[in-house]
Amino acid sequence: MDKTPQKLFLYSSLRSGFQNPAYAYISKYFILEAEARVKGKLFDLGNNIVGIPSEEDYYVKGELYRISNSDEFSWALAQLDDYEGLQNDDGEIPLYTRLLTTVYTDNGETAAWVYWYNRPVISGQFIESGDILAFFKEKK
Repeated sequence: MDKTPQKLFLYSSLRSGFQNPAYAYISKYFILEAEARVKGKLFDLGNNIVGIPSEEDYYVKGELYRISNSDEFSWALAQLDDYEGLQNDDGEIPLYTRLLTTVYTDNGETAAWVYWYNRPVISGQFIESGDILAFFKEKK
């Protein structure tokens, strides 16, 4: 039996609070389990909000999802890998990488897959709250 966690943590535009068309895909294959957080940092790069893992005491807020049908997990994740650009044909470094990460909820911790930004953050505004929804609310 495969022991790989069949959970997904989303912190950016695929969260339920956005009107991203890809959320329809998420809600078709995944069930929202809890509000959650992971150790990491958020940055506003101007045209994109990205998260990077961190061992420092910063957290990125988001949502924890579990697959609704475990038989579809590998396929559903492969579709998200494609959406996040993990497979590059031209030898370029992928924009994102998917890593198994510890996720913290009010009910404890679990492991889930997270799409982290895969390039150095040289410039960009650090989002101290770690919450993209709060960040956009403050900008308005």
